[in-house]
Amino acid sequence: MKFIFKFLFLSFSATVIAQNATSADVIQQSLQQKSQMMSTSLVKNIEFTNIGPTVMSGRVVDMAVNPDNTTEFYVGYASGGLWYTNNNGTTFTPVLDNSSTQNIGDIAVDWKTGTIWVGTGEKNSSRSSYAGIGMLKSTDKGKTWTNVGLPDSHHISRILINPNNTNEVVVGVIGHLYSSNDERGVFKTTDGGKTWTKSLFINKDTGIIDVAFAPENFNTMYAASWERERKAWNFDGDGSNSAIYKSTDAGNSWTKIADKSGFPTGNGVGRIGLAVFNENTVYAFHDSQFRRKDTKKKKTSNALTKEDFKTMSTGEFLKLTDKKLNTYLKTNGFQEKYRAENVKQMVRSGNVKPIDLAKYLEDANSMLFDTPVVGAEVFKTTNGGKSWKKTHEGYLDDLYYSYGYYFGEIRVDPQDENGIYVLGVPILKSKDGGKTFKSISRENVHADHQALWVNPKKQGHLIDGNDGGLNISYDDGENWIKLNAPAVGQFYAVYADNQKNYKVYGGLQDNGVWVANHNARIDKRWKQTGQNPYESIMGGDGMQVQVDDRNPNIVYTGYQFGNYFRIDREKGRNKYIQPKHTLGENPYRFNWQTPILLSKHNQDILYLGGNKLHRSLNKGDDWETISEDLTTGGKKGNVAYGTLTSISESPFQFGLLYTGSDDGLVHVSKNGGGSWTQISNSFPKNLWVSRVIASKFKKERVYVTLNGYRFDDFTPYVFVSDDYGQTWKSISSNIPTSSVNVIREDSENENVLYLGTDNGLFVSFDYGTSWEAFSKNLPNVAVHDLVIQPTAKHLIVGTHGRSLYKANIGAIQEFTKGIKKHNKIEIFTINSIRKRGSWGSSWSKWLKANTPELNIPFYANDTKKVTVDIFSDDTKVNSFSIDADKGFNEAIFDVSFSKKGLKAYKKANKDTDIKKAKNDVYYLPKGKYIIKIGEASSKFEVK
Repeated sequence: MKFIFKFLFLSFSATVIAQNATSADVIQQSLQQKSQMMSTSLVKNIEFTNIGPTVMSGRVVDMAVNPDNTTEFYVGYASGGLWYTNNNGTTFTPVLDNSSTQNIGDIAVDWKTGTIWVGTGEKNSSRSSYAGIGMLKSTDKGKTWTNVGLPDSHHISRILINPNNTNEVVVGVIGHLYSSNDERGVFKTTDGGKTWTKSLFINKDTGIIDVAFAPENFNTMYAASWERERKAWNFDGDGSNSAIYKSTDAGNSWTKIADKSGFPTGNGVGRIGLAVFNENTVYAFHDSQFRRKDTKKKKTSNALTKEDFKTMSTGEFLKLTDKKLNTYLKTNGFQEKYRAENVKQMVRSGNVKPIDLAKYLEDANSMLFDTPVVGAEVFKTTNGGKSWKKTHEGYLDDLYYSYGYYFGEIRVDPQDENGIYVLGVPILKSKDGGKTFKSISRENVHADHQALWVNPKKQGHLIDGNDGGLNISYDDGENWIKLNAPAVGQFYAVYADNQKNYKVYGGLQDNGVWVANHNARIDKRWKQTGQNPYESIMGGDGMQVQVDDRNPNIVYTGYQFGNYFRIDREKGRNKYIQPKHTLGENPYRFNWQTPILLSKHNQDILYLGGNKLHRSLNKGDDWETISEDLTTGGKKGNVAYGTLTSISESPFQFGLLYTGSDDGLVHVSKNGGGSWTQISNSFPKNLWVSRVIASKFKKERVYVTLNGYRFDDFTPYVFVSDDYGQTWKSISSNIPTSSVNVIREDSENENVLYLGTDNGLFVSFDYGTSWEAFSKNLPNVAVHDLVIQPTAKHLIVGTHGRSLYKANIGAIQEFTKGIKKHNKIEIFTINSIRKRGSWGSSWSKWLKANTPELNIPFYANDTKKVTVDIFSDDTKVNSFSIDADKGFNEAIFDVSFSKKGLKAYKKANKDTDIKKAKNDVYYLPKGKYIIKIGEASSKFEVK
C-alpha cells in the first residue's frame, strides 16, 4: 500500500532549485540512439533468462477484451508492457517487447481491424509511475509499432476509439508528473494518428485523468480534469481546476458542467473517475480532499493520550502519578529506558518537555492533521450533467485511506444502471445505484484495485486488474480465478546469497519480499505440487535485503519507510529492528526505500540510513547514531524527504563509509562515522543519489549515480572519483537519455561496469569511457537493482516491471582490451558437462527426447560465418558452422558425433564401444575435448 499524508511538517532547508525537464526531442533522439546501439552492440548476443517470479505480479493498468470472444484479450501493465491471450488467460504472450518502452497508461483495441493503440506512461501518480513516449499504434497485432504522436505527454490516461471509424480516436492526457507542460488535455485524431488536435486544455498543471463516451452515441462524451502537483517531498492531488467536462460533438469541443450542479468545486476537488451508462446517466467517483467536519467526541476514558501532552505544562506533568504515566509509556511502546521516574527527571532538568511525549510517537511519516479528508464519494447525474447528487449517506471509509490519488476507477454494468463497481482498497459493488456497497475482494485477490472490465453481454463476468495481477470472476465477484502467468513483478531491490545453490531475494512494489533458488523452475507445475518455488517472507512494499554470509537463514529486510526486521528463517522468528530516536530528539526521517548494509568486515554490524546514519554492532538489537543529519534538512511536505538513499562501505577498510541522500548530498567518513565530509559540491544540485558505491578494486575509488526522475530530468548522471570524492569525472559518455538507478563493478574484471537505467541495462569494458547495450531477451524496461553472484558468475537483474533476469557473465569477465584490438577469434572458458544416460531419450514416447547443450562462448572482431570444430586429441569428432556477429557470441553444441567424426573416432579408439541413443544420435563419451574456431581453441570435458 502507498502511505502519503496531507500535512507532514519537516524542518526547512533552502528552496530546491527546479531542474529542467528533458524535452521530447531529446528523448526521441535518445530512443533512436539506443536502437542503433542495440543493433551494433558487442553484447547483443549475451542472453538473459527471466527467472520469475510470476506468482505475484506488477500493477495492471488496463484490459481490452474482445466482446465477441471474451477469451481473447490484452492486458497492460504499468511498467511491464502489453500481453495477449486467446485462451482466457491460461497463457500470455508479450507483444510490446520490440518497442522503445514498457510503460503503459491505457490501451484500446479496434477488434474489427485488429488495430492496437497504446497510450504510454502510467496514469497513476505514484512515486514509480514511469513516463511514456506518446501514442503507439500497431496494425499487425503487436509485431511492429509506430509512434503516432504526443511524445511530450508523458502520462496518458484514456483512449477512445469510435466504434464506427477506427481512424477517429480521442485521447485523455494527464501530462508530466513532476513538471508543468503544455501537452496535456484532450487530443483527437481523425486520420489514425497522423495529425492531432488539442480540443480541451485547462492549464500547464491540469490534465485529463478520464474520458468516457455514451455506449449508444460516440458524440456524447464526458471528461474529468485533474489538477495535481508532485514533488519529491510533497504531493498535492487536488485543486479548483479539477472538474467534469462534456462534449456533444465527439470530443471536438467541451463544456465545463460541474459548476453549480451539486458536484464539488474548489481547491479540495481531487481525482475523478467516470462511468457512462447512457447519454444522460453518468457516475463520477471523486477523491474529495475537503476536510470532514470535526466530530471529536468528548473524552470518555481517564487514560492519557498523545493529545494531552501537547498542551500540558511542566507542573501538570510532574503531578501525574507514576502509575498513570507508566501506563501511557508502556501502552504506546516506549523503550524500556523510558519509565515514569526517569522521564520525570528528564522533564525536571529541562532536557525534555511534556510535548516530546507526543512527538516521540509521531515519526516523519505520520499523519499530523487533526481532521481527515472526506475521501471517496460517488455522484450520479441522470440529466447529462445538469445536476449531480451523491448516491450515498455518510463516508465510504476504508477504501481510499490517505492515497485516493492512486485509484479513481468506477464502472457501471452496461445491462444494469444500478450496478456499479468502485475500485480502491478493496473493490466494492453496489446493486442499488450507490446507496449501499459490499466488498467483493477475496483471499485470492490483491487489495489494491486499478482496472475492471465488465462484460456487456453476460452479467457477473468481470476481469479485475490490481497491483497483484489479474483476476476473473463469473459470479459477480463472489469468487475469483488468478491469472498470474506473466513475469511482470516491479522490483525495487535484488540480492543473492553465497550458498552453492544460491538463493535470490527481492523486494517488490506492493508485493513484499520473496525468495527462491536461482535455478527454480518458473512454470505451472507448482499448482500440482502445492509449492511455488518463490516464497514470501515479508509483506508491504518490499525493500532491500541483506543476508548473513555465515548463516543464510539470517535475513534482514522490511517494508517501506525503514520498517526493517531481522528474520531467522530456521526458527521462524522476526524481530523489528528500526532505530528509534531518543525522547526529546526530532523524529528520524526514513526514505520509502530505506538503505541497509551488512558490513563485510563483521557480519554482526549492520548499517541503516534515516536522515542520519545508524550502526548496530549486534545485528540490529541496539543502535548507535554515527552521524549528524547527512541531508539538507528536509522540506515541508507530505512525503518523507531529506533522507539517505544509499550506503556503502569500502571492502579495504572498516569504517570507510559513504552515504547518498534524496536531496543530492554525498558524504564520506574515513573513521567509522567519527567525522564526515561532504563530497558532492560539484554535482548538479538536489538530484536523488540513486547509488554510491565504494570500489572493490581501489581503496580511493568511489562511484556515484544521480537520478533526476523526480524533476522529469532524464539525463544520465554517472561519476567516478579516484581520490575519495575530492574530484569527480563524468563517465556517462554514450548512455542514452534515461535516469540512472544503479551501478555495479564486476566481481573480477576491474574495467567492467554494469549500469541500470529507467530504460535498460548497459555494460562498459573500459571503466566507463564507453557503454554497450544489453538486449537479448531483455526488453526496454526499468532496471532498479543489480547483483553479481561471483561463484556462479551470474548477473541478476532486478527490473521494475519484468521481474528478475539472470545472465552468465563469465565471458564478459574474461574480456580484455587486447581481444578487441586483434582481428582473431577468442574462445572463453567452456564449462564441463556431465554425461547422462538419459541423453537422447525420455521416460515416455510422448515426450521430447532429453538433448544436451554445450555453450561455447567466443568473441569475434568481425561479422562473419565461422566453423566450430570439436576434437578428441587429434581426431575431429564434429564440425558445424554459424553466423557470428562482431562482439560476443555463443555457439550451441549438442555434444554429438557427426557421421564422419564417429567413423574417425572409432578408428582411433578401437576398444571403445559407442552406443546409439534412442533418438538415433551418437553422443560423445566421457573424456576431454578441444574446441577450435579458426586459430582459437579451448578445452572442455564430458564428465
